[in-house]
Amino acid sequence: MIQRRLLLCVVLALLAGCAVNPVTGKNELSLVSEQEELAIGAEQYAPARQSQGGDYAVDHELTAYVNQVGQKLAAVSDRKLPYEFKVLNSSVPNAWALPGGKISINRGLLTELQNEAELAAVLGHEIVHAAARHGAQSMTTGMLLQAGVMGAAIATEGTSYASLAQMGTGLGAQLITQKYGRDAERESDYYGIQYMVRAGYDPQAAVTLQQTFVRLAEGKQQDWISGLFASHPPSQERVQNNIKEVAKLPRGGDLGVERYRAKIAHLVQTKPAYKAYDEGRKALAKGDLASAGRLAQQAIDLEPREGHFHALAGDVDQKNRRLEPAINQYGKAISLNPNFFNYYLQRGKAEEQLNRTAQAQADLERSIALLPTGDAYLLLGKLAQKAGRLNDAKEYYAKVAGGQGAVGQQAYGSLVDLDLEANPGKYIDIRTGLDAQGRILAEVSNPTPRDIRNVVLIVQIRDAAGRVQQVQRNLGGTISAGSQRLFDLGLTGQLSKAQLKSLQGVIAGAEIVR
Repeated sequence: MIQRRLLLCVVLALLAGCAVNPVTGKNELSLVSEQEELAIGAEQYAPARQSQGGDYAVDHELTAYVNQVGQKLAAVSDRKLPYEFKVLNSSVPNAWALPGGKISINRGLLTELQNEAELAAVLGHEIVHAAARHGAQSMTTGMLLQAGVMGAAIATEGTSYASLAQMGTGLGAQLITQKYGRDAERESDYYGIQYMVRAGYDPQAAVTLQQTFVRLAEGKQQDWISGLFASHPPSQERVQNNIKEVAKLPRGGDLGVERYRAKIAHLVQTKPAYKAYDEGRKALAKGDLASAGRLAQQAIDLEPREGHFHALAGDVDQKNRRLEPAINQYGKAISLNPNFFNYYLQRGKAEEQLNRTAQAQADLERSIALLPTGDAYLLLGKLAQKAGRLNDAKEYYAKVAGGQGAVGQQAYGSLVDLDLEANPGKYIDIRTGLDAQGRILAEVSNPTPRDIRNVVLIVQIRDAAGRVQQVQRNLGGTISAGSQRLFDLGLTGQLSKAQLKSLQGVIAGAEIVR
């Protein structure tokens, strides 16, 4: 059955036609149109960057420089796209491309490169992923597998910020963290080198870059394993392939050593500040507030213009119940970088605890505009519920009630509290049928996190003339959260076989045990 479905999907895909790879010229199966590809990249780019630490805002000239190098390579690529290049505020060495030419590189990778040509090698590689539609190919493969074999759950992984992003970034997160196939990596290596040469760079940098990656992988540095190596695994084979390709090309070209060093000088100078910050985040996660606070201040002293450092200090203050100082720190972070969701989210949490409803509402809504998160929607639901805006509260809770984890469960419980008694059929499940003794029973399941009682059941029966008759049953007792109970409907021996087949149960009422 599974094979037949998969074959059907392949036939339908083939009927939809093949697409020509703009880089290789090969015909390839594609279920994603170019318009869809561009739309996905444009839609996912901003939230994906937010979930990976946001844009690096301290040194705008650095981002402009990276974009300049990227655009130089994009100009000689085989596919014209609305390419964008951003530097992300993360110490994890990584770079990624979304469909449509939306490319990012982490500051943590920039500090490991030796020259502009190595930067060009990284960006050229990512440009090929976009130009050759590797992301679209992955989505096509995923669609076929999902339709033919199984449903694929999309999870957001990576940084602590990504763990907050429970909505809005699922596809972007999947595309960022996906592991490309060997053919896609070979294509990106090969054509990336060609783009380097066309743009005037020394292709030897593509060799030294891969040699560095192999050395770091052999040393099993955790930050590399969780970053670039997770989606772009290095290998000695890739090094040798690059050596062979470079040997065929003219020697020389620009390395841009001094130029690169000048552009990343401030980033290198402040690297100890970001190391202190990363250690502070780890300490905070372990509950070591004293160390986290000390490391946050150390980072601020080294680089007072970084919003993340002030936000860490604010998180420590909030954990220590020093809410006013926390709000001040978040305010400093926002003044330094007004475009990062988590500053507003954390300030909104502190303001809610001080009953500053209007300020909390505004901050939480601003955080959602930058990146929708379950935390923000849950808190907005609480604010609406306190204000008596119950319909608004239910809408906020419903946005995250189906999510995994504590936030999703809490939102689901709050939604059940507000809505179950008005709409019990949305939350309580029922099945009717015969048991081994021939009794007509109803199995009532309560998947909610609340105990319920006084369940009212309407049994619908269709007679020989097709008319629907209804019988009400009041089911006594309590049905505990996450459990089910069997109830005898008292109809045994009263219904024909045809009526038994038409038998349906509808939950008409229930109460939460409070």
